Amino acid sequence: MAEKVTLAQGSGGQDTHDLVRGLFVESFGGATLRAMEDSALLAIGNVRLTFSTDSFVVDPIFFPGGDIGSLAVHGTVNDLAMRGARPLYLSLGLILEEGFPLADLRRIVKSIKTAADQSGVEIVAGDTKVVPAGKADRIFINTAGLGILEADVDIAAGNGRPGDKIILSGTMADHGATIICQQEGLQIHGEFKSDSAPLHRMVAAMLAAAGRGVHVLRDPTRGGVGTTLNELAAASGVGIRIVEADLPVREDVRGACELLGLDPLYLANEGKLLALVAPEQADIVLAAIRQDPLGSRACIIGEAVADHPGQVVLETAVGGRRLVDMLHGEALPRIC
Repeated sequence: MAEKVTLAQGSGGQDTHDLVRGLFVESFGGATLRAMEDSALLAIGNVRLTFSTDSFVVDPIFFPGGDIGSLAVHGTVNDLAMRGARPLYLSLGLILEEGFPLADLRRIVKSIKTAADQSGVEIVAGDTKVVPAGKADRIFINTAGLGILEADVDIAAGNGRPGDKIILSGTMADHGATIICQQEGLQIHGEFKSDSAPLHRMVAAMLAAAGRGVHVLRDPTRGGVGTTLNELAAASGVGIRIVEADLPVREDVRGACELLGLDPLYLANEGKLLALVAPEQADIVLAAIRQDPLGSRACIIGEAVADHPGQVVLETAVGGRRLVDMLHGEALPRIC
């Protein structure tokens, strides 16, 4: 591990995992933390709760499709939903830079309130700190979320099995491509818009349709679909095979990635999920996702296999195969 913190350690890829596992998990980790789930599953008597925390430093703070406020709500709600929970409560911590315009703060607060109301969650605790000008970058947001697990399901990153079908709920890289275009001031033809959205209602429909047939859920945020699939392959001890021709990418996003030399597999998504589902129930789950407006372009992109455990292999459009590794280096800083 490097002796100084780097931006790559915040990318969500291999460097982030090395930092988190090598320092934080080794220092603090009991069994719950070592599971490295999007949210912790906590049992209090007969009640199962999920708990998560997240921080948001996105640049720019306003972007097509959302802002740092709605992103904070959606990101936390989705972390709870990826264990099958119904989100209930959020806390909100704000770090503000001296001189930050109150008009922008009011706009963000309004966005947080709207996103919370639409997600059916209540903000019940918070904190505000102000640092001198030049000691932060406008506004950072920290959240914590609490949800309740009501369905009789067992969803975890390590539950994937050979034969499971892999479902992606929509097009890849919409958020990442939107943010990079904003950061670089690029005027590329297209309708770039973040996919930031809450996914818990989609998850509830999936569980109502298939119950324990849904083995794994994960939202592929930092590090994108490619990194997330590597996490799941390692946690489940399975290989993963995906088909390039089946990967959904909007044409404007694909064009921007080709222009910038980026791979859509590694760009962030903020309103998509990956699911590993029992093969006999994959079509049922896919139909349930497609009934949600956020899942109209959902598709099966591959399957879990017994071969090459812990690795993700892509079958290319020209008939070859290549290894899809975790994201290395600093692909896109300040993405969420």
